[in-house]
Order: sequence, then structure tokens, then C-alpha cells
Amino acid sequence: MGNTFFNIFPNENFIDLDMYQHGYEQCTPGHSFGPMARNHYLFHYVLSGTGTLMSDNSKGETKTFSIRSEQGFLIFPGQINTYFADENLPWEYMWIEFDGLRVKEALDLTDLSLDAPVYHPRSKELRELMKQEMDYIVHHPKESPMHLIGHLHLFLDYLTRSATRATPVHSSRMSDYYIKEAINFIEQNFQNNISIEEIAGVCGINRSYFGKIFRNSVGRSPQEFLMNYRMVKARELLKLTSLSIADIGSAVGYENQLHFSRAFKGIYGVSPREWRNRNK
Repeated sequence: MGNTFFNIFPNENFIDLDMYQHGYEQCTPGHSFGPMARNHYLFHYVLSGTGTLMSDNSKGETKTFSIRSEQGFLIFPGQINTYFADENLPWEYMWIEFDGLRVKEALDLTDLSLDAPVYHPRSKELRELMKQEMDYIVHHPKESPMHLIGHLHLFLDYLTRSATRATPVHSSRMSDYYIKEAINFIEQNFQNNISIEEIAGVCGINRSYFGKIFRNSVGRSPQEFLMNYRMVKARELLKLTSLSIADIGSAVGYENQLHFSRAFKGIYGVSPREWRNRNK
């Protein structure tokens, strides 16, 4: 049996960039995982050996990739994939599962995609720095969540810079301005009864265009972003205060407790009360 260990990240209160689990494995010959789809981004870095990744591309077609040491592969949320170690030279790798509201924007700067999931570093120096950050996270699971998230930011920085597109994609400065204005407005007004039309109005653009550029930049619709932001804030209040469920719902923009509870359960699978009881 191969040598493996992993850890679940204990904190889910980071919005821009969060971590879910991380680990290491020295695989046995032919060891496989999948087929399955993940809810978040999952990056593997191969330390030694070789293996094979089979993953669905943007058209839903299954493609096969051979991956060796000093390369890696990125699995995207919702992407069906299977990967397995070589029979003669099985791979050894580290992995980190992560997500966040700023992740898609960062990864869009790289050449990693559903159609090209294999990590081919363009800089040996940046690759080694990324590897060091992964190694630190994997081997220091008892450090504080804030400390580990700091190293996760460095990991993502080195990952994106070492896999930067050969030909950079230039985004619209005005579009970036609209997104920053919208997110800033949401952060300051999430507790109020705000609408997507109102957010688009703050940016001075119509709702249809706003929805399009927001999804392209952030990776989710404005409605999904607003709801997720409210639920993260609700989790903080459930864990850190003794406020009633109704008061917490009101504090994050839901005057109707039933609507709040339904929204919370739709994201986390349990009611706010049950979540609080589990996370006291």
C-alpha cells in the first residue's frame, strides 16, 4: 500500500481564497482515483514518477494526458476526471484543494484550462517556490488558519506566475472597474435589501451587460456572489455570537427567517441551527 496522508482545512471563513484539504501520496503501481467531479479546484504537483490524467474538456469530450515529475495538473470544479499511476514508475505527488471569489480571475491569467489542464511551468525558479509553499502547507497542518491562508496566497501567486500565458490576455479596464465597484458595493451593503439592478445601477450599466461581465470575471453570477457572501457572513455570526437565527438572517439581508434558512441550507446542506450546533 502506498504512503499517503492528508488534512482537512478547519476554517471556511475566507472569501477571496480558501482551502478545503491538502495532502501527499506515494502511489502504488496502477493506483487510480475516479471517475468523479470535484466541487472546487484541485491542483496536484508531481514530485517523481509518472501517471495519466483522463479529464473532460470544455466540449465534454474525455481527453488523456501523460504527466511526469516536475509537472502537475489542475482539476476544475464540476469536471469529470480519472487519474492513475504508472505501473512501472508510479507517481508521488502533493495536492491542494482550494477555491474562492478571486480564483477564476487569477487562473484566467494562466494557460491552464479545461482543454489544457497540465501544468507546464515556464520558470524553474517560480516552480520551486510554488513547490516549497505546497510542501509547507502539507507538512504544517497545525499552524493557524490565517497563517496557512497566507501561504496559500503565495502558492497561488507562484502557480499563476509560473504558468502565465505566453501571450497575455488583455482585459477591459472599464470592465475591471465595474467589477471592483460592484464587489465594493456588495461588501458594504450586503445586509440591506439590495437587488442586482441596484448593483448594476451603481456601476452605471444595464443588468444584462453587468451579469455577463461579472460572470466572466468572477466565475459566478452576481446573485450567486451576493448569496455566498451573505452566507459566509452568516456563518461567522452563527459561530462567534449568540444572536438568534432570525437576527442573524436580518443581519445578512434576510428579513424572513424561513427564506434565510432555505438559502443557508441550499448552500451548506444543513439548517443554520444545525450548523451552529456542529460548529460550537
